[in-house]
Amino acid sequence: MAQRADPGAMLYSIRRPERVERVVMTLEVNAGSHRVAVRPYDVLLDVLREQLNLTGTRRGCDMGTCGCCTVLIDGRPVLSCLTLALEAEGASVRTIEGVATGEGLHPIQDAFVQAGASQCGFCTPGFIMTAVGLLARNADPTEDEVREAISGNMCRCTGYLPIIAAIREAGRLLREKGSAAPEPAGAGGRRR
Repeated sequence: MAQRADPGAMLYSIRRPERVERVVMTLEVNAGSHRVAVRPYDVLLDVLREQLNLTGTRRGCDMGTCGCCTVLIDGRPVLSCLTLALEAEGASVRTIEGVATGEGLHPIQDAFVQAGASQCGFCTPGFIMTAVGLLARNADPTEDEVREAISGNMCRCTGYLPIIAAIREAGRLLREKGSAAPEPAGAGGRRR
């Protein structure tokens, strides 16, 4: 009889590199410059949470399907669980911690509170970051445009109607103020 190889034994015999060299890079996050050491495969979500202690950006699915980890890179919503940290070098990253201004909450944060758009709150940072990106490009979105913008974000609590209402209300507030994208406290333009 021929002897069969144990497939599990192969897993243990694969040589893994003992040490992966880290690359020191500078991340511009929430108008501040941060030097971090990353491995080539580190995703932005892990660097934000583990090295910069910015834990408002949530880990949801780790597959890019829930939107909980949304941050803005150069003003555009990006899934930080799928973005290599090295890809963000030289760009401006904005997390939920950088949304409030020196004057208080961002209008989208206020609108979420007023509309009851946050139930358990787990998905809220991702929705807010997506909305900030949308309203910076279009301060008067239609309901369909809001639905399209948030189509990559999942909420299991609200049923989306309060979220849509909050985003549209925030757009109205921003138009009244004449500013679609308030800068975070301490922002003085992009630094490279």
